[in-house]
Amino acid sequence: MGCGEASWNLHDEGRFRDLDLVGATRRVAPTYLIMFKFDVLKEDRNTRARLGRIYTSHGTVETPAFMPVATQGSVKAMTPEEIKGLGFEMIVANSYHLYLRPGTETVGKLGGLHGFMSWGHPILTDSGGFQALSLSRVRIIREDGILFRSHLDGSEHFLTPAKCIEIQDALDTDIMMCLDECPPFPSTYEYMENSVRLTTRWARLCKEADYTPSRALFGIVQGGIFPELRRKSALDLLEIDLDGYAVGGLGIGESREETYKTGEFTVSFLPKNKPRYLMGLGMPEDIVEAVSMGVDLFDCVLPTRNARNGTLFTNHGKMVIKNARYAEDERPVDEDCSCYTCRTFSRAYLRHLYQAREILASRLLTFHNLHYYGGLMREIRSAIEKGEFSGFRTRFQSTGGSEEG
Repeated sequence: MGCGEASWNLHDEGRFRDLDLVGATRRVAPTYLIMFKFDVLKEDRNTRARLGRIYTSHGTVETPAFMPVATQGSVKAMTPEEIKGLGFEMIVANSYHLYLRPGTETVGKLGGLHGFMSWGHPILTDSGGFQALSLSRVRIIREDGILFRSHLDGSEHFLTPAKCIEIQDALDTDIMMCLDECPPFPSTYEYMENSVRLTTRWARLCKEADYTPSRALFGIVQGGIFPELRRKSALDLLEIDLDGYAVGGLGIGESREETYKTGEFTVSFLPKNKPRYLMGLGMPEDIVEAVSMGVDLFDCVLPTRNARNGTLFTNHGKMVIKNARYAEDERPVDEDCSCYTCRTFSRAYLRHLYQAREILASRLLTFHNLHYYGGLMREIRSAIEKGEFSGFRTRFQSTGGSEEG
């Protein structure tokens, strides 16, 4: 299903319907559909970094962009209003979890995922394939899909490419991911070769499935760290002519050198006029490096998960707030940060909340980490716009992985 041309008004707030439910105004699906589109606005002279813009029925996304993970239809510890306030324009939801609970029928009845979670902006959903393989009690990979048992109640389900598209379409997502076979690391060449074949076969079946024409469908390039398989996977998917392409199967055990080498090699085969998405890799230094390769979209649980585990990202490196040296430290987490957490609370107080296992600790630490990620993406886009990305990259990589003093 291809995406045709369509006109739109980026400032037309009237395209959303307001629905007063339980005393709260919720923004739900637009009253008309916009065909998915991606424009490259500017390319960096010295690297492959580029500025872009994605258009969807639920708004636009300036790229490069980081997408917070909303596994269960919620970015952990945050409200949708806060996520938008931090500058994020698109989130990632998990179709496997939402399919099993509360169920796509329930979500559909309550305004689709946008209305259900009160997020009136773009949403990308994964295929559910990774979770069907990693979380299920029993799973069997077949030629026509994945047979698995729910990790919740043991019920049996069969996830085919058509079913995966049906689920994502019912959730009213803006960008859907093709079902892919997610190989473990390490895997033999023979296993990976079959994984690439299945991934291509399933992507073609996903493209042939019925779904709302305004939705975008992205394929996922697999192949492990084998260059010839990465090349084959990318070229085979290009023949299907999808709306965007993701690089999957990285950051699962290979060395950082292998990650970067494989990522750059894979991206080199992906078309310039379509979005490129690096799945699941989200350390700040990894994002900056991948942007230099020409990647447009990122997602990762790191900013929220690390916050709940007491690790914070700052302009001076990482900070582990539970360390005893912060017990009487009256300074903010980052004196160069303007987020609510840093403007209001001391390191000592945040450490106390964390040690006492107060819910507020998760809220405040997550708010800071996502503020940092939102700021990082704005800096990246600004550097590309000004033609200064190479210098920004050099300066950032000199401090990105260190620990704050």
